[in-house]
Amino acid sequence: MQNQEKAVAVMQPYIFPYIGYFQLINAVDVFVFYDDVNFIKQGWINRNKILSNNEAQLFTVPLKKISSFKQINEVEVNASLYLKWKKKFLKSLEQNYTKAPYFKSTYELIKKSLDGGENKTISELASLSIENVAHHLGIKTKFNVSSVKYANSKESDRTDRLLHISKELGATKYINALGGQELYNKNDFLKHRIDLKFLKPELKPYSQFSNDFVAGLSIIDILMFNSKEEAKVLIEDYVLL
Repeated sequence: MQNQEKAVAVMQPYIFPYIGYFQLINAVDVFVFYDDVNFIKQGWINRNKILSNNEAQLFTVPLKKISSFKQINEVEVNASLYLKWKKKFLKSLEQNYTKAPYFKSTYELIKKSLDGGENKTISELASLSIENVAHHLGIKTKFNVSSVKYANSKESDRTDRLLHISKELGATKYINALGGQELYNKNDFLKHRIDLKFLKPELKPYSQFSNDFVAGLSIIDILMFNSKEEAKVLIEDYVLL
C-alpha cells in the first residue's frame, strides 16, 4: 500500500466553478477545500458566469461584510438579500436555459445546492455546490476541508502548508492549477518525495444554442448542454505538466 500512488490538490472553494476546477478534482484522490485563507474580493469565490442571449452574464452571491482580511470560512452569505437573489437567479436560469437538453436535471441540482444557503458561509455554500456536482457526475474523489483537518499548519508559509497537507494525506503527487507554476517549485516538493504537477485544461467547445460558442462559463452551462457521460469526457480532457 505504501507504494501506491496518491494524488492530492488544494484549492479555495468557488461557487459552481468552471470545468477546469472539476478537472483538478477528477485528477486527484483527495481534494482539500482551502477555506482558512483570506477571502479574495472580485475573485471567483462567490461569482461566476452563465449564458444569456449568447453572451456571458455574471452572477454574484450576496455576502455580508466582505473583507480581504477575513478568511473564506468567516464570510457569511447575506441572509437578508439571499432569498431574493436565489429566486431571481433561478428565474434567470429558467429564462436562459429552459430549452437546453438537460435543463430539468441541472436546474434541480442547482436549486438543491442553493436551498438553505442563507444560513451558510460562502465557504460552505460553494463547497456544497462543488460536491453536489461531483456526486452528480459520479466523480469518486474524497473531499476534505483545510480548517477542519489541517488547522495545525495554518501559520506555515504557502509551500510548507501544502507540503504538510500532502504528507498528512500520504500523497505521492500534488497537482496544482496551471497558474501555480509561478508560485511553486518542483524541487521543493521532490525533497519530500512528492511529484508536483500542473494541470493544463483542454477547454474544447461543445454545442450551445447557436454556432457562436461562449467559453469560460460556470459548470452549470456544461451540465445544461451535455449528458453526464458527455460532461465526464470533457472533464477528463486535460494534460499534466
